[in-house]
Amino acid sequence: MNNQQGRKLRVALAGLRFGGAFAPIYHAHPDVEHVAICDPDETLLQQYGDKFGFERRYTDLQEILRSDEYDAVHLVTPIPMHAQQSIAVLNAGKHCACTVPMATTIDELKAIVAAQKLNNRNYMMMETAVYTYQFLYAQEMMDRGEFGPIQFLRGAHYQDMENWPAYWMGLPPMHYATHAVSPLLAITGARATKVHCFGSGTMREELVQRYGNPYPVETAIFQLDKEPISAEVTRTLFHTARAYMESFNIYGEKASMEWHMEDEAPILFKMGDLEEGRGRNIHTERVAPPARPDLLPPELAYYITNQDELDPNNPHQSVLQGNGHHGSHPHLVHEFIRSIVEDRKPRIDAVTAANWTAAGICAHESAMKGGKEVLIPSFEE
Repeated sequence: MNNQQGRKLRVALAGLRFGGAFAPIYHAHPDVEHVAICDPDETLLQQYGDKFGFERRYTDLQEILRSDEYDAVHLVTPIPMHAQQSIAVLNAGKHCACTVPMATTIDELKAIVAAQKLNNRNYMMMETAVYTYQFLYAQEMMDRGEFGPIQFLRGAHYQDMENWPAYWMGLPPMHYATHAVSPLLAITGARATKVHCFGSGTMREELVQRYGNPYPVETAIFQLDKEPISAEVTRTLFHTARAYMESFNIYGEKASMEWHMEDEAPILFKMGDLEEGRGRNIHTERVAPPARPDLLPPELAYYITNQDELDPNNPHQSVLQGNGHHGSHPHLVHEFIRSIVEDRKPRIDAVTAANWTAAGICAHESAMKGGKEVLIPSFEE
């Protein structure tokens, strides 16, 4: 799998509007030799390259794929391009990282998994939700057994997409559900096996036309393969008055954790002893999940520990907005790069990414069938 033969990696990043937040992190990684940037917007490409000192610039991804200069490509491109571009990157013999979602159909997921296996290159879905401060805190609690047996899980992602690029308009909410689904599956190490989902609300007609989706909100109940655990997920994209939120709630026998608001600390509940009267006492406290620079090389830890030194007028180098999805960006870059260097699968490999993404695709299918049960395929090797 490892094709770098002991040298540092050469990485290309495609898509600068959000991807620009990642390019400097790749540039700082000690296992990276150099970074190229790619964007079809020539003006954006040149402005970004000049401002941040990236000499290798491309407007055409195909030029990168035809070159032997690069070992890996990180795609931060529009959703409709993810499947086709991921397959092209893998078929070009390059490792592929891709922003969420992996794809929007089951057939596309199967094709990416097949391309990854055929070409023996790494694929990693860059899911921010499982590298946030909040999730890393919960994961350590889980590893220490502090939750006890998990009884139920809940996730939500609320976001208003008005005035976003055209491909977002009317997108089925569950086609972009991995931020809410993945923490629940990752914390349990489970796969969603079946789903009942209901659409809710009304969408104005011009938003319905592109995808045939009539719902601004979708809510699903998933059965996990670690029975008898189930999980509830709600996703909104339009016509819902709610500030942006990605959240997950973990309900265990010994402890539970709820994270409801972007700018508020999670709430931890701990089961007390049974005393006189009905029910047990529950201890409740706010917790402040710490930054985890110890999990990163010093060059990348900088991006979550030295906020005051970063330029607040720089929309990409600055990590003041939650340190880049609550500190996740450096962890994602590090995991992708180290998986290649160490010749191993990344944590969110093609099979894992397909399992997480398929849950949302099948949930929307259920909603369009009035909530009927839909079985979710497995992509296990």
